[in-house]
Amino acid sequence: MKTRAFQQVDVFTDTAFLGNPLAVVLDGEGLSDAQMQAFARWTQLSETTFVLPPTPEGAAGGADYRVRIFTPGAELPFAGHPTLGTAHAWLQAGGQPRQSGQLVQECGVGLVSLTSVDGRWAFAAPPLQRQTPAPALLAEVLAALGLHADEVLAAQDLNNGPHWMGILIDSVDSLLALEPDHAALKRLNTKVGVAAKRQVSAGSLIRRANREARAFAPSTRMANDPTDLEVRAFAAPVGIAEDPVTGSLNASLAQWLMAEGHMPTRYSARQGTVLGRAGQVFLSQDEGGQVWVGGDVVGCIQGTVTL
Repeated sequence: MKTRAFQQVDVFTDTAFLGNPLAVVLDGEGLSDAQMQAFARWTQLSETTFVLPPTPEGAAGGADYRVRIFTPGAELPFAGHPTLGTAHAWLQAGGQPRQSGQLVQECGVGLVSLTSVDGRWAFAAPPLQRQTPAPALLAEVLAALGLHADEVLAAQDLNNGPHWMGILIDSVDSLLALEPDHAALKRLNTKVGVAAKRQVSAGSLIRRANREARAFAPSTRMANDPTDLEVRAFAAPVGIAEDPVTGSLNASLAQWLMAEGHMPTRYSARQGTVLGRAGQVFLSQDEGGQVWVGGDVVGCIQGTVTL
């Protein structure tokens, strides 16, 4: 065991404690897979990252550093809030990019580029594979969520490294009132991202009236929310009942929803409301069709950890 530089940051927020926390071990060299997994399980954060030198192949491709990403239950090939949070921590710790204003991260899906978009670091959404979900599985997932088929506007299997079932529904109020059966989602081995455009309809008010009332933190549920999309992420198969703010999911949702015309090529998403968070993700598509996922990051803890 040795003393290693450590940071904990809050991602997708400009106000500490309202985003998604991330633990970053800035020197992961010499740690085994089991040691990394054990520490990630101990932190009980949705993700913990370990920074390493690039592989020779990564260095040849321009990587500034390599990162391994762990949930309490498994390693991920890619995740969004760990990408932005690790970049922030690496820079704060004195990391020097090969190219000013640009970063290249090596991770399980390969090389991920980061750049500044509207004054915030943003990562390039990895290539997305998507398809229509199997009807039987979709029906079981909807049952686990407590949703009716007539509330669903669209659904897709989404895979940009992490695999999600994406579901677009017709009411933000219905989305915020969901109380999923997490054991059922774990049994189905399906991570689910549910989204709703920020609009009010008569139907949504009726459905809201028919659902059990739920308490929302007044500081995080705003009457005139400036964001365009509300998102919730349920990830029981990897040990997280609900993730506060999820970059990889928002990346794949944006690629899908923009391509199908459900959302414009520039919008912002809110996530974490039910958990008392106020995460905000900024999505945009450039002229070449690349989707960029940006957000603010705030440092919270800086010190060392013995691993």
